[in-house]
Amino acid sequence: MTTVIREQDLGALVVGVTLLGSGGGGDTGAFGRMLRRRLGAGELVLRDASDTPGAYLSPIGVVGATSVLAEKLPSGGEFETAVRAVSRWTGQAVTGLMSLEAGGLNGLSPLIAALDLGLPFVDADLMGRAMPRLDQFSWAVAGRSLTPCALSEPSGQVIVVDHVDASGLERAVRSFVAHTGGWAVLALAPTPVEAATSDAVNGSLTRALALGRAHAGLDTGAAPATVASALGGRLLGGGRVEEVARHAIANGGAAFGRGSVCVVDSASRAVVRIETENEYLLAMVDGEPLVSTPDLVCVLDRRTLQPIAVEAIRTGDEVLVLALPGPEWWRRGDRIGYVGPRAFGLGCDPQLLEAS
Repeated sequence: MTTVIREQDLGALVVGVTLLGSGGGGDTGAFGRMLRRRLGAGELVLRDASDTPGAYLSPIGVVGATSVLAEKLPSGGEFETAVRAVSRWTGQAVTGLMSLEAGGLNGLSPLIAALDLGLPFVDADLMGRAMPRLDQFSWAVAGRSLTPCALSEPSGQVIVVDHVDASGLERAVRSFVAHTGGWAVLALAPTPVEAATSDAVNGSLTRALALGRAHAGLDTGAAPATVASALGGRLLGGGRVEEVARHAIANGGAAFGRGSVCVVDSASRAVVRIETENEYLLAMVDGEPLVSTPDLVCVLDRRTLQPIAVEAIRTGDEVLVLALPGPEWWRRGDRIGYVGPRAFGLGCDPQLLEAS
């Protein structure tokens, strides 16, 4: 199945990938505006793997501290530089693109790259949502190498990394971006389309567009239960944010912002507590764990219904807390441990919504 993206779809797509970000994945606003300018009156096709026989796909996206993108904007050449570098190293031309992750700005940045490079885009990615670490790419979890790969940063530096495992690549990426402005474009090796998508989450951006369209159809005064139902999720509570706590932790050698958000439900007075890192990880109601990663915990502004990022939520906000089903790919027992609460240092088993 193919999905066509036109200018009038971009607002819905931006909201959809933001929801798949589960409070993380970086600010989608800047890349949404870039995509709108680049697309213009044209269109972009989200292709199924079967629509691109013989293609060699490179998963591509932005890595590092995406929060600094507002200060150090892309020059426009980072994607092409990374793709050309990994093509030269492997001796195989990239003839199609897919995304590293569907949640947040990486649901949008590869679309810009596809338009700029004139390459087909296959609707598949390596997470199906947003998560913080490279060892949480589906390829890595399935036992496949993430190298060789190429990194390109805004001032023009480019490096190729090969013969390291996912943890080694994580360290290489963080070292590179720490010395070059905070972020870079990562392009993985061109891979036959069948192999590239067999260990990937397929159809995430089509889902994002559907979520965004459902969101656009909501009235801002809609009842909380109506909002949750329209988005295909579960309402966990709605009310005032009474406390936001943040502190730094070390996770796998990298510094992440760990914290929690407490919301008092205005109807029941139940306390909804959300454990956070880069994303919303675990939601508890009166101390009982209800929903966790890899399912999606989403916090919406009660007045505008716009998603609120982990880094943007503040005491006093009036919010709705929803849970949406996460990617089916992660629900198998041999995979979920890589992305469940314990993978983030939380002493809780995965808490998943019932499969529909």
